[in-house]
Amino acid sequence: MAMKTLGVETADVARTFGALKVAAVAPVAPDAASRFRLLGVAADRDGSGAALMSVDGKPPRAYRTGAAFEGQLVLQSIDAAGVHIAPAAGGAGLRLMVPSRPLAVNGPPRAISLP
Repeated sequence: MAMKTLGVETADVARTFGALKVAAVAPVAPDAASRFRLLGVAADRDGSGAALMSVDGKPPRAYRTGAAFEGQLVLQSIDAAGVHIAPAAGGAGLRLMVPSRPLAVNGPPRAISLP
């Protein structure tokens, strides 16, 4: 006796169990802050200076206050704690903070005695 194979419409079965139709989702642009890595700053009291930044994982470059980069972004200001980046045309910007420094690989400093 030969067995007969039945065709199954998976969409019909899914609807039977309450699945909702999901629209295709457009890829989301990466979060702007995650594209930039601030490595250090040299800041003046008036908000000028230079920042060492890596963009999209590329080698770091120095950017001065007012420098345009990545098309429409401008390095607005620099201080000892970080930088402020905003679109050249205006609008909301973002703040990148200088990373904290980890302890030395061999541990915290310890007292030594000299002969």
